[in-house]
Amino acid sequence: MTSLVQGVHHITLCPGGAQQDIDFFTQILGQRLVKQTVLMDGNIPIYHFYYGNADADVGSIATCFPYSRKPGRAGSGQLSCTSYTVPNGAIAFWKEHFDRHRAEHSGVQERFGTKYLRVRHPVGLLFEMIEESGDNRNPWTTTQIPRDAGTRGFFGAVLSVRDVRDQESFFVDALGFRKVGVDGPYHRFEVPGTGPGRIVDLHVEPERAPGSWGFGAGTAHHIAFNVETDDALVKQKAVYEEMGFTDASEIKDRFYFHSMYVRSPGGILVECTANVPGGFFKDEAPDELGTKLLLPPWFEDQRNAIVSQLEPITVPEENRPRQETTSAPRPVVAAHTTPGNEPTVPLSRYKATFDADKQTT
Repeated sequence: MTSLVQGVHHITLCPGGAQQDIDFFTQILGQRLVKQTVLMDGNIPIYHFYYGNADADVGSIATCFPYSRKPGRAGSGQLSCTSYTVPNGAIAFWKEHFDRHRAEHSGVQERFGTKYLRVRHPVGLLFEMIEESGDNRNPWTTTQIPRDAGTRGFFGAVLSVRDVRDQESFFVDALGFRKVGVDGPYHRFEVPGTGPGRIVDLHVEPERAPGSWGFGAGTAHHIAFNVETDDALVKQKAVYEEMGFTDASEIKDRFYFHSMYVRSPGGILVECTANVPGGFFKDEAPDELGTKLLLPPWFEDQRNAIVSQLEPITVPEENRPRQETTSAPRPVVAAHTTPGNEPTVPLSRYKATFDADKQTT
C-alpha cells in the first residue's frame, strides 16, 4: 500500500514525579522544554510536558504524563526505548556526560552496524543515542551539551513484542512500512521516503510478560506517526476498519494537533496525528516556549482548580529559550481546513470537571 504515514510525530511516556522528569529531560538528555499543558482526558489534572529540539520540530517531541498516582508495568506490547540521533562520533561525549551525572547507561553497543548508547530515566524508561550522519535538524544546547553533540530529534523507536508476525503485518499492511532488515532479535521497518525519524525496530522478546496498557509511572503509553491532513486521518481510520481493527478511536482535538488511536495486534498503542495551523507556536512565541502553563481554551475556566492540584515545578533557567540558540520556527504544515479555518472532519473533545474537593489521592 501507499503509506499515509510520514514518520514519527511524537512519543508519549509516563514518568513519575513532574520535577524529576523535567530535570532528567533538560539536564541529562539536553532537551528543550517546549510546552507545559495538561492531559486532556479524564477529570484528574495531570501535567503534559513536551520536550524537543531547538525548533520544536515534528519528529523530535517526547511528551510526558508525570503519573505518580500509580506504577505501570513495563513489558512486551509496549514501546521499550525512545531513539534519538546524534552526530557521528558523539557517543563518547554522551558516555562521559552520563557518567558525570551518574545516570545508569548501557555502555556503547551496536545494532544494524550503528553505534548506540542507552540511558535509563530514574523511573525506568529507556532512551538511546544513535549515531547518524546527515541529520541537519537544529539541536537544543545547554551549558553542558554543545551543538556538535546535541540530539537532532528522533531516529525512531524500539517496540517490544513476544511474536513478530502480527505486529509486522500491522506495520506493513496497515501503516505502509517496509521491512528493511533483521539483526538478531531486532526486526527493522522503515517508512518510505526521505529524512529522519522513519525507523521502527521490533524487538522480539518471547519470554517477556506483557506490560500494562493504561497510564502508569515507568511505562511508555504510545507512539504517534505524522500524517499530512485531517482527511488522511479519516482515510487511515478506514484502512484500520477494513482490516478488522474496529476499535480505532474517533478523531480527537488535542489543540496543537488532531489524533486518532488504535491498539495494534502486539498490544502497542499507535496514534496517527495531523498538525493544526501554528502547531506549538499557536499560543506561545518561539522564544517563550515551555515557560508557562498553558491550557486548551475549553479548560481555561477551570484553571484555578487545575493548578491547585498540580505539583509545583521550576523550569531550569538555562533551559529557557535563548536567542542565540533558537532559530526561527520552521513552517508548520497544518491539517486541511476550510477557508474559515474550521476542521473538515468532526472532532472529539472531553469536557472535564476538575473539582478539587471530589478528588482522592
